[in-house]
Amino acid sequence: MGGPSQPFYLNAAAVGSTRLGPHELLERLCALERAAGRKPSRIRNGPRLLDLDLLLYGNQIISSKTLTVPHLRMAERRFVLAPLADLVPGRVVPGLRKTVATLLAMAPASDAMRVGAPRPRARF
Repeated sequence: MGGPSQPFYLNAAAVGSTRLGPHELLERLCALERAAGRKPSRIRNGPRLLDLDLLLYGNQIISSKTLTVPHLRMAERRFVLAPLADLVPGRVVPGLRKTVATLLAMAPASDAMRVGAPRPRARF
């Protein structure tokens, strides 16, 4: 979906709770990306070792210079919505007032997306 072609990659979603505020959580996610070897790049949506996005944060709508929640393009991306729908299909996305399952059903088809067998859910 935009950007240069890239090799097969795995996409996943996680749902949890934290005492971190949304900006602090985003910074921790970025730190994990850097620790995994992600380097800054000028290529938008280019290949990378790890890409962690903050899709939702409770029922908050956040629009700042460094963070937009709900994630700006999540409603257009089947590869984002599919694993999220496995976890929380009935979750209403703030601002869009539609469930994750409804957004997935409405999202454009993606020829490049292959859906694997569901895996056991990890508990953190």
